[in-house]
Amino acid sequence: MRKLLLLALFLCLSTMGWAQKKSPVGTWTNEEKEARFVIYECGDKLCGKITWIKEPNRDGKPKTDQFNSDPNLQKRPILGMVFLKGFEPEGNGKWDDGTIYDPKSGKTYSSYMQLQGNGDKLEVKGYIGISLIGRSQTWTRVQ
Repeated sequence: MRKLLLLALFLCLSTMGWAQKKSPVGTWTNEEKEARFVIYECGDKLCGKITWIKEPNRDGKPKTDQFNSDPNLQKRPILGMVFLKGFEPEGNGKWDDGTIYDPKSGKTYSSYMQLQGNGDKLEVKGYIGISLIGRSQTWTRVQ
């Protein structure tokens, strides 16, 4: 009986690890390793926020969203900012119909996310109009 319980526990834990790899939920770093992001469930969609930046301060003060076109948002800190919103599962490791906000430009783009390989890489693409034209980055899962 004890062996059966241990086997069931092992199978359950290994299945949980597999399920996490098939979802972008978790912590990621960008190509330059200058920031970390947490992707999380927000309702039935996925969102993401900035949780670490290599240089969090400018002139001794926390970096703010200075390039945002809305003057009311220009003083909000970049650290902790929700910058990914509204991603819906499309299947085959892809989440689409989301938006990504770029605090370096103050612009928001349509976006999708696509898991790569064994789930430790994530292609994130921002675009205007159609997804054939835009900019992609490959993020790496942080263990």
